[in-house]
Amino acid sequence: MGDFDFDVILNNLPFLWQGLQLSLWLTFLAVLGGIALGTLLALARLSGIKPLAIFAAAYVNLIRSVPLILVIFWFYFLVPLALGRPIGGFYSALIAFVMFEAAYYSEIMRAGIQSVRTGQVHAGQATGLGYWQIQRYIVLPQAFRNMIPILVTQGIILFQDTSLVFVVSLRDLMTASSIVARTEGRLVEMYLFAALVYFVICFSGSLFVRRLQARMTT
Repeated sequence: MGDFDFDVILNNLPFLWQGLQLSLWLTFLAVLGGIALGTLLALARLSGIKPLAIFAAAYVNLIRSVPLILVIFWFYFLVPLALGRPIGGFYSALIAFVMFEAAYYSEIMRAGIQSVRTGQVHAGQATGLGYWQIQRYIVLPQAFRNMIPILVTQGIILFQDTSLVFVVSLRDLMTASSIVARTEGRLVEMYLFAALVYFVICFSGSLFVRRLQARMTT
């Protein structure tokens, strides 16, 4: 470590910061989109409408059976062929992450919905509320609250998975670190720095999840 060059990190911080910003922004958008789509899928599976339930179950099982990098390839290479025009690396990755994460968020939200006591649903029905009103005003708020720690944990996993966007030539944190490592010839410094950044962010997120769990159990 006596030959460790801190200057190569300091001199390239603006470039690395841009990569981290892309990783965080992609994570944020994918989490929002994944939760929204995942909630709709969970509601579809529990709606009692057979065609919707079958479609949602098939979608979840299909997506969870393939690797994320393959889904990214689908949207980066195949969708532009179907549309007849490119959609760009960022939007390809974002759509792929949303579609992929929705399958996992769907199962999380389904467990959260099922954790709400049926007595509350019956009480909503007794007051004349319809299915979607019960879900909106009674079930979903409680389901989200119950599942917040798991939702955050899935978001942490998603942040780690953003390193896969190098396959569509996006300069996220990992790709930016690799570019600097090759350009400057300082692989040890840059990959250690990238590992440290991922560790700090993910470990901080894990501590936040523990605090949430402790608060919810007291």
